[in-house]
Amino acid sequence: MTKWSDGWRRDSRTKYLDVKMQKGVVMLHHVQLACPPGSEPALRDFYGGVLGLTEIPKPPVLAARGGCWFRGHGVELHLGVEEDFRPARKAHPGLLVRDLDGWARRLAEAGHPVTFDDDFPGMRRFYSEDPHGNRLELLEPIA
Repeated sequence: MTKWSDGWRRDSRTKYLDVKMQKGVVMLHHVQLACPPGSEPALRDFYGGVLGLTEIPKPPVLAARGGCWFRGHGVELHLGVEEDFRPARKAHPGLLVRDLDGWARRLAEAGHPVTFDDDFPGMRRFYSEDPHGNRLELLEPIA
């Protein structure tokens, strides 16, 4: 267990922060997006391949439901099967990145749409979609 300067501890085995029974909401644990049944191979290609996140095992009772979980530096995304799936067009995770233009090229080259938007002061950003049409936002602070 490594103690950080802010008093939180990180368990190197699980990569979770030790919340220590604090009152109130202390941090965001994950964001869940829906996916259609049988879509796990496309999810692995996109979230693992294109976005470079690491797939993490789901607990057995949840793995039986399908879907995938992914983790990267400071972010955890859960993709859960929804029988009557409809993509999230408005709700979305906002992913903070370095080299926004490089990410835009990477997504476009992989066949995912990239739409830049200048309406967020202090940030450069664009929207894209996962293989099932779920909206994603990638942002980078303006230096």
